[in-house]
Amino acid sequence: MRIVRPTPLKGRPTVSVVVPCYNYGRYLPEAVGSILSQPGVDLEVIIVDDHSTDGSELVAAELAARHEQVRLIRNAVNKRHIATYNRGLAETTGDYVVLLSADDMLADGALARAVALMERYPNVGLVYGYAPGFSETPEASAAGRTWSIWPGREWVGAVTHRGDSVVINPEVVMRNSVMRRLVGYDAAYPHAADLLLWLQAATLSDVGRVNGVQAHYRTHAQQMHVTDYSGTLTDMRERTAVYRDFLNDAEWGRHLQGNDRMLRNALRSTSREAVWCALLAEMDPTATGGSGSDFRNFARTQYPPITRTLLWKELDRRRQGRKPAIPDAVLSLVYRVKWAVKWRMWRRWGL
Repeated sequence: MRIVRPTPLKGRPTVSVVVPCYNYGRYLPEAVGSILSQPGVDLEVIIVDDHSTDGSELVAAELAARHEQVRLIRNAVNKRHIATYNRGLAETTGDYVVLLSADDMLADGALARAVALMERYPNVGLVYGYAPGFSETPEASAAGRTWSIWPGREWVGAVTHRGDSVVINPEVVMRNSVMRRLVGYDAAYPHAADLLLWLQAATLSDVGRVNGVQAHYRTHAQQMHVTDYSGTLTDMRERTAVYRDFLNDAEWGRHLQGNDRMLRNALRSTSREAVWCALLAEMDPTATGGSGSDFRNFARTQYPPITRTLLWKELDRRRQGRKPAIPDAVLSLVYRVKWAVKWRMWRRWGL
């Protein structure tokens, strides 16, 4: 990884922003407004309405009528999110492309910052940043003062070592030439198709990050992934499926040097996360999105050596009704410190 100072954008490239929408018409004006206010780039905005039932199509049509950069595509039937994403992306004509959900927002100046990075480094095909959550209209945030740059294989190795996704989604800007070499979002992974896409992109190009706020990710009870995939365990299962399939795929990850080690790292990290969830469930059954037994079985199945760790042995003591070797307060402190450090590293540098 290299840390470099940003440079201003030269020229005025076109960025295509796809806005998939299903029953989020009340948020569309904010989302589209955050796109149209972006300085320094030409814009193509494609709203894809997935046969909404709340009047979203009318809101989208009004936005398209008012702004020449905006056009509307209507699904005749509800196609769900993956097909809707792919339909919009197939229509893009810009040099760079963004997928922004109708309930999210871009940060001020985000597109110019991301595009400036890729214009300076032509081998970079994917740029992300920090995307904090919000429930009301977010406040303006300071722009990032540095860029991070990784060779694609190095980034894949770092992500698999973490075992989770370091990209939220709305902050991503991709070079359209890279996007067109991909197969689009894969419906086989409805909860982790974005992770697969980032990994595939990193086999074709280098990866960059603007180390500052690049988008705002709305959190609310009606979000698709919260409604349909509320379980933490579901997320873990899909992540491990993506890592396994990607790293064993001859077209993508199998040719990467050290792919076997990457897969072991991903399975070990995700299994360790599952054991922590099982321990939290033992201490407080309301703390996670699944039962302790489910997390325990998942961890053991995905990475059998996990059973030789001290963390696993502590979990077994508690499940057997024996006196814990590590007090609850100590376990909770270790967990908080561990994830606080991990979060701060990700927040600052992207990994």
